[in-house]
Amino acid sequence: MPQPYELTVSQAAREIREKKLSPVALAQDLLNRIEATDEALKAWVTIDREEVLTNAKQREEEAQRGNIRGPLHGVPVGLKDIFYTAGMKTAAGSKVYADFVPEFDATSVAKIKGAGGIILGKAVTTEFATSDPSPTYNPWNFEHTPGGSSSGSSVAVATKTVGAALGSQTGGSTCRPAAYNGIVGLKATYGRISRYGVVPVSWSLDHVGILVRTVEDAALMLQVMSGEDPKDPGSSTEPVPDFLGQMAENNKPPRIGVVTDYYSENSTPETWAHTEEVVQTLKAAGAEIVEIGLPDSFGSCHSAQRIVMNVECAAFHEQFHATQAEDYGPRVRSGMEMGMLVPATKYLQAMRLRRQFRLDMVQTVGQVDALLTPATPAPAPKDRNTTGDASFQVPWTTSGLPTVTLPSGLSEGGMPLAVQLGGLPFEEGKLLGVSKWCETALGIRLTPPAYS
Repeated sequence: MPQPYELTVSQAAREIREKKLSPVALAQDLLNRIEATDEALKAWVTIDREEVLTNAKQREEEAQRGNIRGPLHGVPVGLKDIFYTAGMKTAAGSKVYADFVPEFDATSVAKIKGAGGIILGKAVTTEFATSDPSPTYNPWNFEHTPGGSSSGSSVAVATKTVGAALGSQTGGSTCRPAAYNGIVGLKATYGRISRYGVVPVSWSLDHVGILVRTVEDAALMLQVMSGEDPKDPGSSTEPVPDFLGQMAENNKPPRIGVVTDYYSENSTPETWAHTEEVVQTLKAAGAEIVEIGLPDSFGSCHSAQRIVMNVECAAFHEQFHATQAEDYGPRVRSGMEMGMLVPATKYLQAMRLRRQFRLDMVQTVGQVDALLTPATPAPAPKDRNTTGDASFQVPWTTSGLPTVTLPSGLSEGGMPLAVQLGGLPFEEGKLLGVSKWCETALGIRLTPPAYS
């Protein structure tokens, strides 16, 4: 019989609905686990234990009466510390926001609460979700980076101090730390999940990210948070389908496109050999494997992303930089100051390149059910002064297409390895189905040895 903290989000929600699990017992178990582990890990930054238990007690009383608010009823969820939460400090990992307490919830947070979820607390982020490393430790090896910028959220999920946590991605900030920590990461299509109430890095690049331990949990969280939001100008009007139903329909042997261009030469030999082994495993399980080439516009996607991110980051922070420049970390400050020097013509050219690249990627991905690449060029670097290499995520972020990162094994050094699956815009249900099938075919579920 698993302990409450070991349950996935889907399992916990189901047991609460069936009155087999007490929301109070689940919340208490997670809080106790945080208390026992987080002094070393530093994944969490703000937790109101009394508020968590009060909400858990309320959800428990409602469940006993048969009043289930939604699919997350009684289940705790963690938030990257850039999500506005009414009455709870949202510091964004920075001195600039050190005392900021929002008066309202981010739309994604409000939807979690509306679905019966309990906000467990705020997880550590790198400063303003950029490149200056956070204090969080990688639970697989404390000498290695946990990744970023969603470092705390990823480590919290990997060590089972919460079943699901929200992250964000402007370059690779959800799917890279998911890969480094051995968990599942989902970046949905740009505009699928509202960013209203999320401290921005780049309005045209930012995505809300989902960090969980299973593909099913990713689908459940996406179902809860998706939908048009008039408060977010980038929010899509696309209707929200039944992601769990679509996942089930597409959980069958897929046609997978494998990308060798760029990814083979930019991966370590071990990473690329592992990716090839994964492909052979999927092929043996019934997948159709085809080689897919990248469009010519791929060559400019990384540069375009960097220009747009720096300029839009500078635009948001300009007022704070004018009076508090010394309060910023060196990397976020350098990025925004570079953005201040980019001419408007270069920014607009970068945006044009992005639009062309998106069109080309839709054509490329449309040839298959999903495109497969390594999730990262290498396992988490043995260097806590970096958040790692985001280059394998950037094409998906700058084009806005959805991706799922799946744990796929361990390196010779005992660090997690992962693959990345990409799909067509607003076809997350199909992508989740392919990912679910691959998850089953690979049969990999990773937990850091010291936290199993």
